[in-house]
Amino acid sequence: MTKQATELLIEYGTELLYNHSMRTFLFGLLNAEQKKVKYDPELYYVCSAFHDLGLRPHYSSPDKRFEVDGANAARDFLKSHGLPEKSLQLAWDAIALHTSPGIAEYKEPEVAMLNYATALDVVGRGYDDLPPADRTDILKVFPRMNLKNQMIQTFFDGFGYKPRTTIGNMNSDICVCMIPHFQKWNLCDEIKDSPWEE
Repeated sequence: MTKQATELLIEYGTELLYNHSMRTFLFGLLNAEQKKVKYDPELYYVCSAFHDLGLRPHYSSPDKRFEVDGANAARDFLKSHGLPEKSLQLAWDAIALHTSPGIAEYKEPEVAMLNYATALDVVGRGYDDLPPADRTDILKVFPRMNLKNQMIQTFFDGFGYKPRTTIGNMNSDICVCMIPHFQKWNLCDEIKDSPWEE
């Protein structure tokens, strides 16, 4: 199953996303070891492999958040391997919530691990908790490939054509950065502009 997930990541992802996904897997493993957390390593690997595939044309929908597209793809993949519903839902939650700080870390280990590891790789959250030797070893095998400068464009390529899917989440920051005069969703405006008569 992990071999097939890797093949799909290579076929439909990019080298940048492949390396990011492998680092994500390893960062999550190391964090789970430090915390002595029990988890399903094969399921976590599939979650790591699929977590950003919703950014890519093969898995992307015209109207859903990229996280949901990736979660749906992983669920279909795992279902084709006969995994039980509980595992399907766990993988779906892990991928759908991987960009949801303040929620994911309170869920099952695989969900929390994916959130932790993606945040570590993309924005450096928890950087000092990862031993320098581990960072060095992982980066030798899976280099960052200028991720700081490439990831914003990668995100934008994945959902810039459907910016309404970023309403209410941090992905709207990418749209603000990349789309001139982009207006972020604002809950206060939504409340004031609701159709209810007072």
